[in-house]
Amino acid sequence: MADSGHIFSQQETFDQQGDSGASTTIPTQCSALRKGGFVMLKGKPCKINELSTSKTGKHGHAKVHMVGIDIFTGKKYEDISPSTHNMDVPLTLRKDFTVMDVSDGYLQLMDDEGSIREDLKLPEGVLGVEIDRRFNNDEVVMVTVLKALNEEHVVAAKSS
Repeated sequence: MADSGHIFSQQETFDQQGDSGASTTIPTQCSALRKGGFVMLKGKPCKINELSTSKTGKHGHAKVHMVGIDIFTGKKYEDISPSTHNMDVPLTLRKDFTVMDVSDGYLQLMDDEGSIREDLKLPEGVLGVEIDRRFNNDEVVMVTVLKALNEEHVVAAKSS
């Protein structure tokens, strides 16, 4: 075997790190979407509240009418698409944490493995007030963090 003059070793490192290329959404045919599922409407990750399909018209496609609520802001969005077309469905991850501290508008959270994170803000509005009130009343507060499109927000809280 000829020697190419360059030997690669296992210790060689690469200075540039690239994105893994993993997508944050998956294409799904409109006819496969279901109420209570997730879909991208107007570029926002939404939970589907209403879903209706019209009959096939003379131009060949049944239409799917979707109404969804943005999972982070609560804003309502609507869209209509042919049932055979694809819509993007956001990949979502839901994880529960115990609130360890509330300070300067940020939460200190611990997961089941004991890992601590301090990068999530106390939510605005009623949810944030409720988390703060429960924590200050010495209740054990569990929060649910929803991740979609590389964005994370606290979306629910309960006392245990």
